[in-house]
Amino acid sequence: MLGRAGMILGTVGCVTSVGAIHAARHDYGFTDTARFAWSLTYAVLLVVAGYGVGLPELVDRTAAAVGSAVRAVAIAAVAISAVQLFAGDALLPRFVVFGSAALLVPWYVLMAAVADRGRASDEARARVLLIGSPQEAELLRRDLLIGCERPAQLVGDLAVEDALAWDGSNLAMCNAATRTGANVIVLTREALLDERLVHQAAILHESGLRLRTLTMFYEQWLGKLPIAELERTSLLFDISEVHRLIYARVTRVADVLLGVAGLPLVVLVAGVLLLVNPVANRGPLFYRQQRVGKNGKLFTILKFRTMRPQGTRLINEWTTEDDPRITSVGRVLRQAHLDELPQLLNVLRGELSLVGPRPEQPHYVEELVAKLPFYELRHLVRPGLTGWAQVNYGYAGNESDSLEKLQYDFYYLRHQSLLLDTRILVRTIRSVLRRRGR
Repeated sequence: MLGRAGMILGTVGCVTSVGAIHAARHDYGFTDTARFAWSLTYAVLLVVAGYGVGLPELVDRTAAAVGSAVRAVAIAAVAISAVQLFAGDALLPRFVVFGSAALLVPWYVLMAAVADRGRASDEARARVLLIGSPQEAELLRRDLLIGCERPAQLVGDLAVEDALAWDGSNLAMCNAATRTGANVIVLTREALLDERLVHQAAILHESGLRLRTLTMFYEQWLGKLPIAELERTSLLFDISEVHRLIYARVTRVADVLLGVAGLPLVVLVAGVLLLVNPVANRGPLFYRQQRVGKNGKLFTILKFRTMRPQGTRLINEWTTEDDPRITSVGRVLRQAHLDELPQLLNVLRGELSLVGPRPEQPHYVEELVAKLPFYELRHLVRPGLTGWAQVNYGYAGNESDSLEKLQYDFYYLRHQSLLLDTRILVRTIRSVLRRRGR
């Protein structure tokens, strides 16, 4: 948090200071001209580009921080230069554009170091003791390695029967908490059924340790709901799109406005592909495929084609990230996420939203509904161009991946809001700028 705040404040301070120096040298009022507003615009571009390439918290080595910082200022400088070229006017002096960029590279590297130190401190503070089965402990250990919303480490685990062992003065759970230095006690459903454990956990809670159910811990630290803890009653929560009319109306207006704004980019990319495809990506411009939408209704999704046309594709064949059918042009489109752009037409038709669970093919849905608990609940809302599962987990190439992503989808359904949608869109920008393919 400190690294991110420092990055934002430092960027604004640097750009405006360099702008003020230029104004003083050339004898004009900096805050009295449009250059002040454009300086703030440039600062915003720098912050967005920095966040997009992973600064400050997603780089853990100095060399990576330097590379990310250089990419960030280069992206922002090119963007503001393109705006000036399009406007036909020098909105910002080159001294401000390139002077700020040069000064901010070492500052961004410093903020990455601050964020890295803060991350290590967070991990030291969140020390987790799990009371549950060895299988649940192993799953939690794996999930913590996959990625967290809040850093944590599993320092110990006890089976329920072992946690109840009595040494004459304390339960084994209390001794384990002291021995491991745990400050978060996580109780699974089985542990919650034993009153003795709950009583001892309450005493530990009163002494300063944090107490969480497994579901609460997954929500707060991992940003998903654990499949092992799900049952029908645990899913009886309000869903904003279904139960809050104003949310549904606001998101629909936002979908239409942003969809229309993105159409020129669709046309531009389509024009380039019409020239390139006959040489390096022969076949139709668009790829059409049936998907399952809101309330199980089928619709045809549109993408720019990225694979060689094949009539022998197996119906149960999952697409992989390194699929040999992907053409060289298609690989570039996928890495830049440009193949998804035609789905803006699906957004305008109301078949997709900008944010929501990604729609699957009908035959996959049939398989997954039969194998994964409550899978059909994700169809209560309109599917999305991007989603919470996409920005946290990425590509699903098999049923195991689909199960993992379903846990994120359930979290999204439970916490659906304009704020969460905005977070997802911002993280999507980061994913695109860091060229994380699907």
